[in-house]
Amino acid sequence: MLYLATPSSPDIRAAMSAGYLGCMTTPAQGNKVPDGALYACDNGKFGKGWPGTERWFAWLVRTVTRYGADRCLWAVAPDVPFDAAGTLIESLPWLARIRDLGVPAAFAAQDGCDQLDGGLPWNAFDVLFLAGSTEWKTSPTAERLAREARERGKQVHMGRVNSRRRLGVAGWFGVDSCDGTYLAFGPARNLPTLMGWLGEIGHAPTLCATDRHTPQPRRPAPRARITAPAPPQPEPTPALPGQQPLWSP
Repeated sequence: MLYLATPSSPDIRAAMSAGYLGCMTTPAQGNKVPDGALYACDNGKFGKGWPGTERWFAWLVRTVTRYGADRCLWAVAPDVPFDAAGTLIESLPWLARIRDLGVPAAFAAQDGCDQLDGGLPWNAFDVLFLAGSTEWKTSPTAERLAREARERGKQVHMGRVNSRRRLGVAGWFGVDSCDGTYLAFGPARNLPTLMGWLGEIGHAPTLCATDRHTPQPRRPAPRARITAPAPPQPEPTPALPGQQPLWSP
């Protein structure tokens, strides 16, 4: 699993260049992608910084031209946070245009997207981005959609992953990447902790009652080695309500 963050310190930028982390960028952030780092393009719809569709797309074209389509993990189409039907209407006109840039198109799955008439537009996108509320994105429904996406040959991304517990859920869902603001607060202290968490992700019980024999998550091999402080000793991860712990030593 590749964790995407903002390049807020020299150590984080080094980890990105070495392939241990990916770089998340948005129109409002204006982040410079570190040399050799993989990057993803969020649209800024969640929170502040959405510039409008035409300015967003112009920014996306400039970003892909500057850093290369081959290093771009995905670009997420405009969405409507927490609104599945609104996201479908907003995203559909842009998915093909993102693909035309030579980068994978990501579709933001919001609460209730499994109940859309006609289902998800699977053939129109390459990456299922688990967005929406915390309750929804960590639910059995989201897990089923993540596993279906993998069966269809799609990549899966989870947004707003800022704890060991959430990282454990993402890992068990089999996501290829996730993002969060964890490293933005005390990067010198939190970088070794995050690297330790990433190393701990392993076996965990499924949330899906009908699917208990699934393959382990795919993890990209790092392109180089960096020196980092030894990770803390692993501790059991708190269980979701009604579930066994997601991980234990």
